[in-house]
Amino acid sequence: MLGEALKAERDTQFTYLGLQTLYDRYFIHSEGVRFELPQIFYMRVAMGLASNEENREARAIEFYDLISSFDYMVSTPQLFNSGTLRPQLSSCFLTTVSDDLEGIYGAIKDNAMLSKWAGGLGNDWTPVRALGAHIKGTNGKSQGIVPFLKVVNDTAVAVNQGGKRKGAVCAYLETWHLDIEEFLELRKNTGDDRRRTHDMNTANWIPDLFMKRVFEDGDWTLFSPNNVPDLHDLHGKAFERAYMEYERKAAAGEMEIYKTVRAKDLWRKMLSMLFETGHPWITFKDACNERSPQQHVGTIHSSNLCTEITLNTSKDEIAVCNLGSVNLVNHVTEEGLDREKLARTVKTAVRMLDNVIDINYYSVPQAENSNLKHRPVGMGIMGFQDSLYIQRIPYASDGAVQFADHSMEAISYEAIRASTDLAEERGSYETYKGSLWDQGILPIDSLKRLRESRGENFLEVDTSQTLDWDSLRQRIAEVGMRNSNVLAIAPTATIANISGVSQSIEPTYQNLFVKSNLSGEFTVVNPYLVRDLKALNLWDNVMVNDLKYYEGSVQQIDRIPQHIKDLYATAFEVEPRWLVDAASRRQKWIDQAQSLNLYISGADGKKLDITYRMAWLRGLKTTYYLRSLAATTTEKSTVADGSLNKVSSGPAAVPAACSIDDPDCEACQ
Repeated sequence: MLGEALKAERDTQFTYLGLQTLYDRYFIHSEGVRFELPQIFYMRVAMGLASNEENREARAIEFYDLISSFDYMVSTPQLFNSGTLRPQLSSCFLTTVSDDLEGIYGAIKDNAMLSKWAGGLGNDWTPVRALGAHIKGTNGKSQGIVPFLKVVNDTAVAVNQGGKRKGAVCAYLETWHLDIEEFLELRKNTGDDRRRTHDMNTANWIPDLFMKRVFEDGDWTLFSPNNVPDLHDLHGKAFERAYMEYERKAAAGEMEIYKTVRAKDLWRKMLSMLFETGHPWITFKDACNERSPQQHVGTIHSSNLCTEITLNTSKDEIAVCNLGSVNLVNHVTEEGLDREKLARTVKTAVRMLDNVIDINYYSVPQAENSNLKHRPVGMGIMGFQDSLYIQRIPYASDGAVQFADHSMEAISYEAIRASTDLAEERGSYETYKGSLWDQGILPIDSLKRLRESRGENFLEVDTSQTLDWDSLRQRIAEVGMRNSNVLAIAPTATIANISGVSQSIEPTYQNLFVKSNLSGEFTVVNPYLVRDLKALNLWDNVMVNDLKYYEGSVQQIDRIPQHIKDLYATAFEVEPRWLVDAASRRQKWIDQAQSLNLYISGADGKKLDITYRMAWLRGLKTTYYLRSLAATTTEKSTVADGSLNKVSSGPAAVPAACSIDDPDCEACQ
């Protein structure tokens, strides 16, 4: 039955890069011999994900049909491990580090165990006391977080992910922590190397009060967390009240150690370090917490390695997320979104993601505890840019922003509805009572909470909607939700390659470039551009050489019409405000976050300041990499012989994680 369901003709869908990627890294092998072909591989993954279903064969075929057609793709850990003896299927793990040696080294051990079985890690370091803080046990002074982060960095290098890819970790720190200034410099190439972490990622976890102080040019006070223990778990107005009380105490001389800085100066340093080193990323604590469906049972203290997961963590709970992405390209025509097909895809996809939670191998007990209790999943999208090409919509346009809004609204609606169907069949998740879902507050409604917390002047978001959300609220009230969270947009670096579509929500990086990854180097040409140029009789050797010379840009090639130039503008040719606006429209529908790279050409302090202030004002929960210059280029010296050399790094090349030019990280997807 399962053998008969295989569709061999689907092998013809692959690009060379996609097939080579599967062969090199995904097919099961022994001593260099591959034991799988593409369709058998997809059936193995589908069988694994259907193994706990009552009608396993029928479900396996349903799952196989979905992923082998590229309508939807499961994440890399599921492709690696589904249907194997050790099904570690989760993409991301988030942990909180507690303020004692046992907690710190326990967290580092957890990192090693989770990394061994191929997971990307996000660590919340805010509770650990700062440099110079008093230690009761020894009556000495703390060394702060930096020496421990050096150990975390070296652990990530030492323990690679399942022998398949490098360990990858991101440390998060809240902006009021007394070690924040040194934390900002961790990725610098100068200074004491014992206080640098060259291999791991870092991110700022920024409360709204800090951003308000930046806007108002106020002061900002830094504390050691052992003196302000409740700030870590507070957010919104409760955080503001507690923080200002601690500031009053500090001013009155009632505080052991603290430091006052100008908020704008610290913000400037954050942005200059981001520009110089690519880190720490900018993420926003209150947007994540005020809109979290699970705020009744905890606090979100960090995101993950790729900044799209926003789940609670504590010393008893390691948050886990299981990911997959809808391929928008296969659900769009020139007329727009195919809603019926999308509904079918999402319904099956959410079922597959929910199954992952029960089948999963958990390498640490806190992860199993958290995942089975709350059952979060993260369904995202890929192929956004290609979907715009199909509809002839330039990325830098109101049409693209509108499509980002409407497509995400439809996916959000169908994903939430699919989770209610599962709740009716299998029961609600354990901590459903008291959640925002239980209160009838959907992601679109939670924006109101963020506005109330922040104040009217500090949130500029569009709240329009087009679907019948009232009937869905009614449905949730009747049957509940199977999953605490259902939506998150991951980078999809590798699964987009496999499926032959543009990554995630990214604009086209270049229309012609060399992609370097673990499978080798591949010349990538934008097939939509080639098709359009052929239709205009413009595709010839001269055009190929022009594209190489201009590094994949069409803007300076005179014979190309303006509407083609607009449609095929590359990432650095799209003003960052379009990226932020489209992300803002998506974010209103998403219960977690989105992995959003920002591309800024000719970046300077003012441009960065405007862009990141705008990201906060537009209600974004997180941002990911700042790309201030193309980090990969095709070398112009090769134009004459018509070949392409290896990629070269530009002057502002930044370290990569799950990004478009990264050779070997697939920690999220």
